[in-house]
Amino acid sequence: MSAEKPRIAICPGSYDPVTNGHVDIITRASRVFDKVIVGVVDQPIRKQKTLFTAAERKDFLAQALAELENVEVEVFSNLLVEFAQQNGATAVVKGLRAISDFEYEFEMNQLNRKLAPEIESMYIFASANYSFLSSTGVKEMAMFGADVSDLVPAPVAAVLADRLQR
Repeated sequence: MSAEKPRIAICPGSYDPVTNGHVDIITRASRVFDKVIVGVVDQPIRKQKTLFTAAERKDFLAQALAELENVEVEVFSNLLVEFAQQNGATAVVKGLRAISDFEYEFEMNQLNRKLAPEIESMYIFASANYSFLSSTGVKEMAMFGADVSDLVPAPVAAVLADRLQR
């Protein structure tokens, strides 16, 4: 009898910055899959410029997810489905907060299925306490001096205030 192939999923995103909502989705995915690879998009197409470098975003995620033994963090700069194939993943897992997320993700799912029908897209609904949370919103709040320490991991909160005040 052959050993069963490990179930590997990719949780992609720009994570600029990582929020507690992201950590929640990744943690929940780690309970379902044998291995979760958090894919940090090097240069996001939908965003002009990131506040944090890919290396900084990777480091923030690695710190926030350190207790999850089956989670790795990697930076990627190719197509998501290519990254998934390179890592032996059979699923892409993303969080959904609202209808607007669904519309965008539905489009992306169709394109990804055209390129790699063997890779499934799976969605985890945001926990109620994070359903409003976005990286953009966190940056805007921090820019105006609001306390975001309960919205992002502690290392992110410390650097975020400093970075946006410059």
